[in-house]
Amino acid sequence: MANFQKLTSRAEDYSKWYNELVVKADLAEQSAVRGCMVIKPYGYAIWETIQSELDRRFKEQGVKNAYFPLLIPKSFLSREAEHVEGFAKECAVVTHHRLMNDPNGKGVVVDPNAKLEEELVIRPTSETIIWNTYKNWISSYRDLPILCNQWCNVMRWEMRTRLFLRTAEFLWQEGHTAHATKEEAEDYARKMLDVYADFAENVMAIPVIKGVKSPNERFAGALNTYCIEAMMQDGKALQAGTSHFLGQNFAKSFEVQFLSKENKYEYVWATSWGVSTRLMGALIMTHSDDNGLVLPPHLAPIQVVFVPIFKKEEDLNKLLEKINPIADNLKKMGIRVKVDTADNMTPGYKFADYELKGVPVRLAMGGRDLENGTIEVARRDTLTKETVSIDHIEEVIKNLLEEIQTNCYKKALDYRTANIRECDSYEQFKTEIQKGGFLLCHWDGTPETEERIKNETKATIRCIPLEALPGYKEESGKCMVTGKPSAKRVVFAIAY
Repeated sequence: MANFQKLTSRAEDYSKWYNELVVKADLAEQSAVRGCMVIKPYGYAIWETIQSELDRRFKEQGVKNAYFPLLIPKSFLSREAEHVEGFAKECAVVTHHRLMNDPNGKGVVVDPNAKLEEELVIRPTSETIIWNTYKNWISSYRDLPILCNQWCNVMRWEMRTRLFLRTAEFLWQEGHTAHATKEEAEDYARKMLDVYADFAENVMAIPVIKGVKSPNERFAGALNTYCIEAMMQDGKALQAGTSHFLGQNFAKSFEVQFLSKENKYEYVWATSWGVSTRLMGALIMTHSDDNGLVLPPHLAPIQVVFVPIFKKEEDLNKLLEKINPIADNLKKMGIRVKVDTADNMTPGYKFADYELKGVPVRLAMGGRDLENGTIEVARRDTLTKETVSIDHIEEVIKNLLEEIQTNCYKKALDYRTANIRECDSYEQFKTEIQKGGFLLCHWDGTPETEERIKNETKATIRCIPLEALPGYKEESGKCMVTGKPSAKRVVFAIAY
């Protein structure tokens, strides 16, 4: 049941507001395992909508789902040096395969005789186990491309955790593709980036910048990492999805070759791409307000909720005679509807609960509405309400949901546009970056300069944009730090 103690305001403490909202809106809670979370049914229902929308888009690109083991032999991670270096400090390692009763009667202990011959790593990501498998699937160009995805959990041993944003265990999808040519692999990595951007903007109503990561920020073992970057309401950046061009690194590490049309053995070209439950954090921090969650209709598990206002069961039955046919028609239109007939909560409590949980449209009907042929329609995005005729209410609701979806996106885009600005002086940058937002700056392209900026300001290069932005010009200039030549501006921000 929802907790209606007033949320800390975003202006007062944004971090505290976020943490309170996740718990009070029944999205997730801390678990008994340090750094891991319990995703509650309502939170998981949102994740299921994310899954289904993405899964459909993946399959339109020819992707098929598969599943690969959770446990990865430690030796596999040693085969790709850059990859193992990128994940070594985050790996959870299984060393024994059995417990035994403590001889001293203190519960169970690890059986010292059950040590594994080779330790197993709980997957931080699956490139190594998948490429070890692909070598059994690929022998000829006729076996390519392979377009696989898996929905699963991963473990990365985080020391400082926050629900959804950074947890030791989280849910995600990871796509892994194998191609005959470099061009095909690079094109596919970019194609999946476009899929993520389309989903973020048209389903989650989150405007994103498509770009490529700098070498320092690149995925371990990739030749190129493409990303979508989003701006949260506090001006910080959040990486909302990545797509990696892996080149032939993993194919060479695991000896995955194919016989080409020219009858020559060649190494396979690879991509991988993924998004995680971190998107839940992005959703919350892009749209929500001091009253609770705000859900774009395309993503909401419940898009419309009916709240009949009644005192006696016979009053409820009369209301349902009018409400149920409307609800049924909305469902036939593909709209996700709930009719709340619970008699153990007041209408006011229900209103507050659905507002906290971000349901886009709330419909209330009482005895007087029934007599007048009207219904009260409340919008979550603007917190406004109006009384409308129930004639053609289905079409009114359909149009209203699209209006709310558009408004959620526009509000987020307007905020981002207002908080993107150019900066050419490093001294000015040090001040401006603390105000939040995205700064478009010239950079000399060296990892040394990038690392200096990060150490001195906590800001990182979020991406080198692949598209036009407000205030962004494809122009050369001088690095704000060193004065050396710069081909174009890049996006700097402090990130989650």
